Parts: sequence; structure tokens; C-alpha cells
Amino acid sequence: MRYLHTMVRVTDLDAALDFYVTKFGLVETRRIENEKGRFTLVFLAAPDEVDTVRGQGSRGRPTLELTYNWDPETYTGGRNFGHLAYEVDDIYATCDKLMKAGVTINRPPRDGNMAFIRSPDNISIEILQKGDPKAPAEPWASMPNTGAW
Repeated sequence: MRYLHTMVRVTDLDAALDFYVTKFGLVETRRIENEKGRFTLVFLAAPDEVDTVRGQGSRGRPTLELTYNWDPETYTGGRNFGHLAYEVDDIYATCDKLMKAGVTINRPPRDGNMAFIRSPDNISIEILQKGDPKAPAEPWASMPNTGAW
């Protein structure tokens, strides 16, 4: 058995791609437009996984599948989904970049190891420091939590 992908439904594909690609830094690796089924699937990979994913398809490495149904639907319970988790080279730089792009850091990386943000569809995303935690640093060490994650 091997993990393949996580699927999340999105209500606005452009807003979701702005968040996941432009702000968060994932890379689109494949897109499927299904007119009969009236949906679009967009597969995203972490930058370090792109070559492997593109070489082996979405089943080569774990990907995030965004599912956009063309007919409007209301999705509830983003919190009960759980969360996505991504490892980054520098948690402080990543969180700084996200904040500058207008993303709220719901759980700041006070410990130099873990932070949480939320997508436009309220999917919680955990950001973890690659390797050992960084030493606590400001402004993160004293930044309070915001909202839920």
C-alpha cells in the first residue's frame, strides 16, 4: 500500500490556485477537464517532488488534488477534514512570505518547528520545519494564535 494523493473540493478554482500555487508555492503538474462530469481536477506537487510526479504521473509521488465542480455547491466542515502537512526548508521565511501575501498565520511557528494556516476553503495546512526546529525568534515567539486551525 502507498499513499497517492489528498483531494479537497474547492469553490473557486482561481482563488484556490492563487493560494496553493502563487502564495504557498505548490506547482501544478496535471489538469483534467471533464465536461461530461462537469468538473476540473488540478494536481499540485511540492517543488521538490515536481520532476518525480511529472515523470511518473500523479501516482508517482503524493500530490494534492483540487476538485472544482462546475455547478455551485456549498461545502461545510473544512475543519473536520483534518489537515494537509508540508515540510519546508525555513519555516520563518515561509511564514513571512505567506504573511506578506496576505495569508493569516493561525498558529505561528513559536517553537521554530510548526505553524498552521488555512486555505480559502478553510482547509487547515500544517507547515513543519525540515530537520531540527529553528531557535525561537521574533516576531513569531510572541505572536498569538489567530482563529482556528
